[in-house]
Amino acid sequence: MATRRLLAAIVCAAALATLRVATQSSTIGRAPTAAELKAIDIDVLPDGRGLPPGSGTAEQGNALYAARCVTCHGATGREGPQDVLVGGRGTLTSAKPLKTVGSYWPYATTVWDYVNRAMPFDHPGTLAADQVYALTAYLLALNGIIGERDVMNEQTLPRVQMPNRTGFVGDPRPDTPRTQRQQ
Repeated sequence: MATRRLLAAIVCAAALATLRVATQSSTIGRAPTAAELKAIDIDVLPDGRGLPPGSGTAEQGNALYAARCVTCHGATGREGPQDVLVGGRGTLTSAKPLKTVGSYWPYATTVWDYVNRAMPFDHPGTLAADQVYALTAYLLALNGIIGERDVMNEQTLPRVQMPNRTGFVGDPRPDTPRTQRQQ
């Protein structure tokens, strides 16, 4: 009698487990809509693919930086208290490298992408595309990479030659497309 009850309990437990898995797998999740995918498809590649329409200059970015960035990065981008954004060229091989926009970042499009996704710190992702272009232009100009009146947009930004563009090792894996490894 005890063996039959034990066997019945095991069969019931197995049936319940199977039922739970079947029920969960058929009711969890759904395919995202095209609008939902578009809302999160904000990645920007080094060659500029993914950059939205818009434009900005360092002159335009100056006022925006003063209003939204100075508290964390200082009046000139050199003070902090958060990450220093300006300077550091020639320090990457030193005992105390200073990794800034001008010394470390390999692509100007990566600067745009980071500012777009993560800044300002207290309200990330709230800047319009034109504001992100203007702030990126301002940071590039502060680092002496572009001029104050140079217009940054989806065509010009990928062409900016960052000082450390060749300072990174490419991805040598054979399953990585060659075009990505050469950038």
